[in-house]
Amino acid sequence: MDQRISLITLACRDIPATTAFYEAMGWTRVPSEEGIVVFDLLGQALGLYGLEDLARDMGVPAERLGHGAATYACNVRDKSEVAEVLDAARAAGGEVLREAHDVFWGGHIGYFADPEGHIWEVAHNPFSRLGPDGAFRWNGYD
Repeated sequence: MDQRISLITLACRDIPATTAFYEAMGWTRVPSEEGIVVFDLLGQALGLYGLEDLARDMGVPAERLGHGAATYACNVRDKSEVAEVLDAARAAGGEVLREAHDVFWGGHIGYFADPEGHIWEVAHNPFSRLGPDGAFRWNGYD
């Protein structure tokens, strides 16, 4: 298996509301078949798919999927952008779980949940600068 993630699929009970949230955050969806909403990302895609449909595809009851302990991170170029993204999430109908704050390792982070409860970390990591196109690498770009 190649060391990459091609598609992240978020299970949703209300796809239209979740789609509206990400569109309010400034994301643009791409054409896709009925039943899934897709946003192309930098080298990946994010899909919104019905919770019941995803459970059926996996062959497990929907209750088994629950809420996994995972976060999806979006790194930003500047410390001030963390609060800006959190404010945009709040205005779009998300819930800010933790306001922007400095962390022990020298970064600046905050957390929000989308309308379905998927948790996003917004981070400025001064040790992992983003590439010119916004690409992230753990040790940054020179």
